[in-house]
Amino acid sequence: MSRLDDTFAALRARGERALVPYFTAGDPSLAVTARLIVEAARRGADIIEVGVPFSDPVADGPVVQRATQRALAAGSTLPRVLEMVREVKALGLETCCTLGMLKEGQAEALKAAGKN
Repeated sequence: MSRLDDTFAALRARGERALVPYFTAGDPSLAVTARLIVEAARRGADIIEVGVPFSDPVADGPVVQRATQRALAAGSTLPRVLEMVREVKALGLETCCTLGMLKEGQAEALKAAGKN
């Protein structure tokens, strides 16, 4: 079982719901995103979804679209997002941190990097 599965199983066993905040990586910067992830975990988030910005976020709503545009303008890239997530996870947070839905090209880049 994955950490994500374990988290949901534990919540179900306690009859609780998950608190799952979403952050667009790099909005307003990757450093701020990292601090937000740490703070969300500290304050009780069960799972934290980190959205990877990409150049054509038409499937997202206007708020996420604007966050994605700001993140890209600030220099957010898939390799930088992955590095930021690695650094945050290295802090030993108990909260499960998961990458948001990826566009096909990004999923292929993750597979090539061995991050299934």
